[in-house]
Amino acid sequence: MNTDSRIIEFSNVTFAYPNERNLFKGLSLKIMAGNYYLIRGPSGSGKSTFLRLINRLEEPTGGSLLFYGQHLTSYDPASLRRSILYIQQTPMSIGMTVKQNLLLAFSFKNNRNLEPPNDDVLRTHLDNFLLNDISLEANAQTLSVGQLQRLCFIRGLVLNPKVLMLDEPSSALDEESGRIVEETAERLCTDSGLTVLMVSHRQLTPKQIKCRVLQISNGHIEEVA
Repeated sequence: MNTDSRIIEFSNVTFAYPNERNLFKGLSLKIMAGNYYLIRGPSGSGKSTFLRLINRLEEPTGGSLLFYGQHLTSYDPASLRRSILYIQQTPMSIGMTVKQNLLLAFSFKNNRNLEPPNDDVLRTHLDNFLLNDISLEANAQTLSVGQLQRLCFIRGLVLNPKVLMLDEPSSALDEESGRIVEETAERLCTDSGLTVLMVSHRQLTPKQIKCRVLQISNGHIEEVA
């Protein structure tokens, strides 16, 4: 994998929520493809907002963001969010089966030309996330919050994203399940060249890859390791 090419670039980005002071001001940063980034900073520093800017859930009030050298605004939002997967801290599901939840994105108009994975692939994903005792036909709303979080992870992975953004992904999980999620993200980075951006309250130390640490503080971001 090529870890020398930039995949995301912030150029003099400013952002503020309505009627509030700037959360970011003059933010410039290059995210390099195939790397694993840990994002750290105090509560309220803008870690989640940083991720949301990358897939246009928030729009900058100044400056520009690039994905593969093109402005984010040049991409269709649906295709952009398929390529840049954002998994939030609070999982979301619909009142349907586990399988229907996992394949939800393939029912969207912009994704109908994509080939959905078969049941064997879905079961392999469930096994990898310690969900092997859950049937594809089970009602997703009967799952625990921790199980739903892992389900959301799988639901995004079946779209084969280029960037995986995880916002406190293990916050609702027990120790073992949290470790599985974090190790899976690491393995996807090392084996598939997936670019990973991780916000976590846990003190992570990836075992198979060198991580790069981004520290957010006082409206600025700096790579500290």
